[in-house]
Parts: sequence; structure tokens; C-alpha cells
Amino acid sequence: MTAPAAMSTPPAAKPRRRWGPLILSGPSMLWYAAFFVLPILWIVLYSFGTKDTARLPVPVDMNHLGLQNYRQAFGETFFQVFRSTIKISVLATALCVVIGLPVAYFITFKVKERWRGILLALVIVPSFTSYLIRTLAWRIPLAGNGALSKLLQRWDVINGPISLLDSRGAVQLAIVYNYVGFMILPLYVALDRIEGPLREASKDLGAGRLRTFSQVTFPLASPGIVAGILLTFIPMCGDFVTATILGGTKGNMIGALVESQFVAAQNWPSGSAMAVMMVGAVLVCLIVGGAVTKVVMTVLRARRRVSLGSLA
Repeated sequence: MTAPAAMSTPPAAKPRRRWGPLILSGPSMLWYAAFFVLPILWIVLYSFGTKDTARLPVPVDMNHLGLQNYRQAFGETFFQVFRSTIKISVLATALCVVIGLPVAYFITFKVKERWRGILLALVIVPSFTSYLIRTLAWRIPLAGNGALSKLLQRWDVINGPISLLDSRGAVQLAIVYNYVGFMILPLYVALDRIEGPLREASKDLGAGRLRTFSQVTFPLASPGIVAGILLTFIPMCGDFVTATILGGTKGNMIGALVESQFVAAQNWPSGSAMAVMMVGAVLVCLIVGGAVTKVVMTVLRARRRVSLGSLA
């Protein structure tokens, strides 16, 4: 008899490369720190300073730090403009969801695959134009003596010239137009990841189209909805171009108020304090909205389990 072959030992496990992910993410982290974290820290620091126009190009005196800018910002003007900003942003975000969800659903499930890229390109193409130009372009159809106003009067839809310029309605309309694309794209990605057999199984178990959408498609698309809300609501709250060009005094937003403090009034400390307060208030709104959304999604999941159990 021959001696049994020596048992082969398993190869030693390769040590994990702990520095690999850190090295790969290093450039993006440095970019993030240099162009996001540091500017915010400077804004926070400026908010404790005092205005000094003799110190151009940065009219801020950091020798006498205090909370006087926050005391001045806690006024009726700031909170009135901030309430208007939140109303405009929440309504615009809701409209983006209402508009973007059917569009994304249509592109994902009702259009052949070879045409989806073309439709998505049509959604993205307006973003190739400057945001400022796209906003300025709205002054043409919204003008009282513009072609749209004359056409509506000719058709007897309205009795006189439209008066949407320099109003909250003009800001609402333009801000939805400018940001609806940022809602459609994440919704399309979320819907595209839904496996077809899941929806087919729901229909095979007796659920109609509406029930399948509400209990299968919509819950599975919730990550895309959340991503779209974050991509639209946060920049809407800080938008100042739309409010400046189309809002006037009736459609003022907090971003325009902060911009006026930096540019027109040259009061960087006051503008910095308003910016810090705006960021904090937006974070609070997101936390509250996230908590409400989590509760709603928990209820929807529970109802879906009960409904699927009854169908089975």
C-alpha cells in the first residue's frame, strides 16, 4: 500500500487592502472638503462678525465676534420670507412628483426599450441650457403684452392682459419647470429596477392595475421618490435666480434675501447668519418630512402584507 497523500492545506487568506477604498475616495473627499465644507465653515464664522465696508473685498470685521447678526435675523421679515419659501418649495416638490411619476412610469413600462433613451434625452436636454437663460425665457410668455397673453385674449379665455410677472405664481411655475427633470431621472431609475415578474404576480393573484401600482410599484419606487425629493426640495429652498427675475416683491424667497445682503447691502455677516439659519431650518424640515415619510411607508408596507396575505 502506498502512503496516503498529504492533506493539502487551504491557501492563506489574502490580507484586506484597508487603504484601497480610502485612496480611491481621497480625491473626491478632498474636493468635497475644499469646495463644500470649508466654505460653509467660513460662512458660519462670518455670521459672528460685524459689517465693515472698509475691509474690502471682504467687508467683515472678525475682531468683535457676537450673536448680534442672529438677533437681527430673527425678525418678522426673515420668517415671513422663509414661510413663503417653504410653501413654494413644498408645493413645487409635490408638483414635480405628480408630474414626474407618470412620465417616468410611461417611459419605463409603456415605451419600447429603443425609444427610452430618446425620451430621457428630451428630459435632460433643457438642462444643457443655462439656468439663468431658461428662467429669463419665462418673461416672454408671462409678459402682459406677450404672445401668450394676446393669444388668450383673442380666444376670449381672459378679458385682459395676464399679470403673472413679479408674482408668486410666476416663481412657482418656473421653479417646477426648472427642477422637474431632477425628479424624473431618479424615478425612472427606481422604476426600471422593479422586476416585471413582481407586477405580473400581483395581477395573476387578482389585483387590478391601480392596486398593483399602489401596493407593489409605488412602494418599490419609494427610494427614487425620496431621492427626487432631496434633489429638488433642497436646491429650491436656496434658489434666488428665479425669485429675483420673476418674483419681484410678491414672490421673494429666502435665497434672494440672502443674496441681497451679500451683494446689495454688502452686509456679509447678516447674510451669513441668514444662510446658516436657512440651512438649519431646511434640515429640520427634511428631518420632519423624513419621519413622516417613514411612518407612511411603514403603514403602506403593513397594508401590502395584509393585502397580499388575503390574495394568497
